[in-house]
Amino acid sequence: MSLMTGVTGAEAVVMRGRPGGRRPIDHYERRLRAEGFLLVGGVDEAGRGALAGPMVAAAVVLPADFDVEGLDDSKALSPTAREAWFERILAGAVAVAVVRALPSRIDRVGLHRTNLALLRQALRGLPVSPDFVLSDGFRVPGIELPSLSMRKGDATCASVAAASVVAKVTRDRAMDRYHRRFPDYGFDRNRGYGTAEHLAVLALLGPTPIHRMSFRGIAPPGREEGDA
Repeated sequence: MSLMTGVTGAEAVVMRGRPGGRRPIDHYERRLRAEGFLLVGGVDEAGRGALAGPMVAAAVVLPADFDVEGLDDSKALSPTAREAWFERILAGAVAVAVVRALPSRIDRVGLHRTNLALLRQALRGLPVSPDFVLSDGFRVPGIELPSLSMRKGDATCASVAAASVVAKVTRDRAMDRYHRRFPDYGFDRNRGYGTAEHLAVLALLGPTPIHRMSFRGIAPPGREEGDA
């Protein structure tokens, strides 16, 4: 059966995954290539729910012969494995694009709108246009390419997993740099997310310039514009 059977137009949501982890992570890419979509791009973001720091999105097109054994959602990989995969992906991918949005943009535009805009920007930034796009969780409107949104796409699609690794490693390195500027907040450990340690320091010292002031609990009372 064609992967595109029953798909109306260019976009759809496929609610399926790898039962028990038995399917190869490039299962969908293989099916799409068999249907004539030779360049399959994956797109994903990192840092969507963080209280501080940028949101980063990446788009990746992997070659058909890229060895994906062991590749997984970036959150399921150890930091050492993520770094190793990051280097392998950059060295072996057909195309990679990385973009980011600073907290000021997220506060001004809104979290979800910024997220979608970043995913579009990453795809448009690829030096080679993919024939088909896979994304994680929700569709990316406004792209002139056939696409599917996959539940748990970062764990079930090699190209999306690769994008998740590139986005997360890029963002983690940025948070390491921010940690050197604001060492009290533990950004090298919490990556800007709302851990107990982070929240305790935030309550004591207040927000830094890289905190998302529109998120609930960050700005002083009366200044909040929204929440995460």
